[in-house]
Amino acid sequence: MVGLGYVGLPTALALRAAGRSVIGLDTSAARLDAIRAGRVDLLPADRERLRAHAGRPGFELTGDPDRLRAADAVLVCVPTPVDEHRVPDLRAVRSACATVVARAVPGQTLILASTSYVGTTRELLADPLAARGLRPGLDVFVACAPERIDPGRAAHPQTETPRVVGGLGPEAGRRAAEVLAPTAAGVHRVGSPEAAEMTKLLENTFRAVNIALANEVATACGDLGLEVMEVVRAAATKRFGFQSFVPGPGAGGHCIPCDPHYLLWQLRARRVATPLIDAAMTALDARPRTVVRRALDVLAERGVPRRGAHVLVVGVAYKPGVADVRESPALDILADLAAAGVAVSYTDPLIPSLTLPGAAPGEAGRRLRHVPHPATHAWDLVLVHVAHPDQDLSWLADQVLVLDATYRLDDVKHRAVV
Repeated sequence: MVGLGYVGLPTALALRAAGRSVIGLDTSAARLDAIRAGRVDLLPADRERLRAHAGRPGFELTGDPDRLRAADAVLVCVPTPVDEHRVPDLRAVRSACATVVARAVPGQTLILASTSYVGTTRELLADPLAARGLRPGLDVFVACAPERIDPGRAAHPQTETPRVVGGLGPEAGRRAAEVLAPTAAGVHRVGSPEAAEMTKLLENTFRAVNIALANEVATACGDLGLEVMEVVRAAATKRFGFQSFVPGPGAGGHCIPCDPHYLLWQLRARRVATPLIDAAMTALDARPRTVVRRALDVLAERGVPRRGAHVLVVGVAYKPGVADVRESPALDILADLAAAGVAVSYTDPLIPSLTLPGAAPGEAGRRLRHVPHPATHAWDLVLVHVAHPDQDLSWLADQVLVLDATYRLDDVKHRAVV
């Protein structure tokens, strides 16, 4: 398993629980130490698996890439983010694939599980292997099987979600499906790695477009004096032709804000227009600024000057139940509020501290720490960005003003929505 992050580690644990011997490779010594110590963000079932297998035979953790030669199958599970210009950052996946190719041995099955542009598996695994003299489909077997993990959501365990597998040839598809079968509810095979890559891009582009639509409908409902969640719940009673999406402060994490840009980047280079996807991603990128404008407007309506106003953001993780701030809208919301002169703070039991975007190392005022007892402070505005499962938010009832960017806190007094 190359990469032991939010995909690699749960997949490694699922394979080990199925009786496979696993070698977990990661370039970060700190990550390996955290796994050994159990200081990692996992669902309860995976945490039990880690306790059962950590430090025992059959579950090896290493930073030595030469150990890849001992594997029958190699899965690449590394991040594929975008940079500040929304251009794919391919450094991790290029490096990981080069490491795998350099140490590949005849008979191995090599599987790319990272999400990337169409053609990545062929370009970064199959072609370099052929250049080494290892013939894909004969000497080695190459496939793509994009991850489908939903971090922090016990309702969607990996083991109950089908896996899509596209092999470079029928035998590669068969072997990859056999490797991954214990980790999934089933395996759906497609005819090529490219089809598997496009499947994952479609899945998350679908979500991005519909989240952007839900946010736009929320704006329309607000202008028309309607409660958007009443409308969404009513529409969801239709059992066909409608899937419920909820508006919010934006889209964060490793998938929705990133994956569609891999498709847009590739198609722009081919001069293929995708105006719907482009507009949706532009709208999602702009959503945190909409939240900030609404927060400043709400303060102004109450006669609170923005400069020096004390605003608390509740929940800065990108989604409920995860200790992860990658691409979290809360980071931009906090930074933009601070740039407007607001005194910002946050409370999030899963995120002990954070640095606001654009901060120079050690810059005063740009490093924030979790406020553990927010009810004991006087806030001009509390902005709810994420509510974690089982988090006690009863103290919101005593706040003078709450801006609910989750659209879920119907019973809070003095509540406004974005």
